[in-house]
Amino acid sequence: MDATVTGLRAEVVVASNRAASGEYADETGPLIIAFLERLGFVADRPVVVPDGDPVGVAIAAAVEGGARVVLTTGGTGLTPTDLTPEQTRPLLDREVPGIAEAIRAAGVAAGVPTASLSRGLAGVVGDCLVVNLPGSRGGVKDGLGVLEPILVHAVEQIVGSDH
Repeated sequence: MDATVTGLRAEVVVASNRAASGEYADETGPLIIAFLERLGFVADRPVVVPDGDPVGVAIAAAVEGGARVVLTTGGTGLTPTDLTPEQTRPLLDREVPGIAEAIRAAGVAAGVPTASLSRGLAGVVGDCLVVNLPGSRGGVKDGLGVLEPILVHAVEQIVGSDH
């Protein structure tokens, strides 16, 4: 890992009805927090919310609170409650489709053909990069593998830093 930042805020939003209700402990949020901290971001504990409107509210609050990166996990599949992309899209000023495409491709390349069913988005809200990751541990790991070499550069580019 070559590129790091120091002190920029990042947030993690976990979209899960079951984790939000306490039915089970979220396991993906802590993976993402550890990843962000390794890159030098300041990240508090994950915000765990039910699927649907609370996801959009949590993303918007993170952006308004000064986060430069918001990574979501969960709610990107095909079930009726998987609404993270629908909550994310209206917030975006610009989409960055290559990130979401690369995350899906990484999952397929890792031997998970169902990764192509993920509907996750990536884009920019103000000066914040928002990326929807799948809800499974494997999907999160594949997504973080895609983000590792590009995340810091992307965040710097959003505010116009030189190449």
